[in-house]
Amino acid sequence: MPDISREITPAVLDVRPVLRNGGEPFQAIMQAVQDLLPGQALKLIATFRPQPLFNVMANRGFDHEAREIEGGDWEVLFTPQSAVAAVETSPDADNPETWPEPSRYLDLAQLDPPEPMVRILTAVEELAEGEVVFALLSREPVFLFPELTKRGHRWAGNFDASGASYRIFVRVGRPGN
Repeated sequence: MPDISREITPAVLDVRPVLRNGGEPFQAIMQAVQDLLPGQALKLIATFRPQPLFNVMANRGFDHEAREIEGGDWEVLFTPQSAVAAVETSPDADNPETWPEPSRYLDLAQLDPPEPMVRILTAVEELAEGEVVFALLSREPVFLFPELTKRGHRWAGNFDASGASYRIFVRVGRPGN
């Protein structure tokens, strides 16, 4: 199954000028955290190892890696803790990670039910056995799963790291396969 995650460049916040002028950068740091995209990391550059900030950020769901850089300054990379849900599969889905790349990609996140289900079922019926459809949805398609199974298709899916989108791969099969 192809990896659909994409790298997001970390936001960078250099608070050394604020600290050198005797200021307190905490509000700027919290604003930077609030402005992060889902799954985005924050690279903080400071004049010291910001040990007290580690607990604050851990309580907000971030891990950290700190390293000393030139001149005794510190760089800390705060990364969102992994929140990727386990992949659910149809009972007969054999090794979804070995499935071919999708033949068709569907972004259905803006559609209301039952339209995503209708479009996925239409797409799989247009493809040859063994081909794969990928769809992005705004919710888990609980009513789609039994319909896919009944029609002989296999599926694998989960929510993305933000929990906002459900990703599903459907491998085309035929009833009785």
